[in-house]
Amino acid sequence: MRKVGIMGGTFNPVHFVHLLLAEAAYEQFHLDEIMFLPSKRPAYKPLSELIEEEHRFHMIELAIADNPYFSVSDMEFHREGNTYTADTLLELSKKYPDTEFYFILGGDSLFELEKWSRPEIVMEKAYIVAAQRDDKDNDLMVQKMTELNEKYKAKIELLQVPMLEVSSRMLRERVKKGQSIRYFLPEAVRSYIIEHGFYL
Repeated sequence: MRKVGIMGGTFNPVHFVHLLLAEAAYEQFHLDEIMFLPSKRPAYKPLSELIEEEHRFHMIELAIADNPYFSVSDMEFHREGNTYTADTLLELSKKYPDTEFYFILGGDSLFELEKWSRPEIVMEKAYIVAAQRDDKDNDLMVQKMTELNEKYKAKIELLQVPMLEVSSRMLRERVKKGQSIRYFLPEAVRSYIIEHGFYL
């Protein structure tokens, strides 16, 4: 069985914490590949600051260009309406029956997982890899993992990774205020944002 990590999200824009999470998961779980899956229209986020999918896709391409085991897929762009992780994992597991999927998420999302659309399918079709965050007590995460494992027969693992305090929202705000975003994300992505005047 191949082992493929899934990094989902809007990537609006992609930055170093996304890349750090992906690299840490690749290493810790001995994965064969990390697939970045940008969302077209996530159900849980306002769309007011979401730039077009082709630009978000291209920024990921720029960010991962020098990493041979990182890839990016536009499969969610071809789905109408809101995009849901459950649908994506069902499609992937049907298309690649010889692959185990590891869905990588921030520690905060572990506590929101049951509010997702059909969480039972998400936890059935993929291992859940939850990054430990400084603001989430380790005991609480272990308690939540145990609860989900028992309720859904989930397969949840903690990802050990040094967390940087960077978010896409913070970067959009910095651009809007005319502040520098250098060193928060790959230089090629920063140049692309400035060139196209995104987030102003």
